[in-house]
Amino acid sequence: MKIAFATQDLVSVDAHFGSAKHIRIYEMDQDGAFLLETHTFDGNLQEDGNEDKLAPKLASISECAILYVAAIGGSAASRVIAQAIHPIRVTESEPIDGLLDSLQALLRGTPPPWLRKALGKGKERILDFEEEEVAA
Repeated sequence: MKIAFATQDLVSVDAHFGSAKHIRIYEMDQDGAFLLETHTFDGNLQEDGNEDKLAPKLASISECAILYVAAIGGSAASRVIAQAIHPIRVTESEPIDGLLDSLQALLRGTPPPWLRKALGKGKERILDFEEEEVAA
């Protein structure tokens, strides 16, 4: 499962999605996590309602199941959710390593429904219903 983190300092989740200088993407499973790539964005990243700056960020996280942010606007959040990505807002700056550890602990136990859904992103759903006899 791929996890994205909006960051200014490359170490913690400390950025608004639209104004983040970097998006770090990790591959994670219950056994561990490793950094896949870091996307760097420049130009005018101010929180000004400019929707054009969102397109490259949305493209960079398209394969992710979860996005951690310090904040995210309503329009951006709806576009993230439309890509079947679960956004998670942290209330204060948190180290990425700590968030990954917490997520792995959830995976090792009984994951909550939102995490089970995120785990299924990009996988084919198989619905196997046995034929039932219908009494007439």
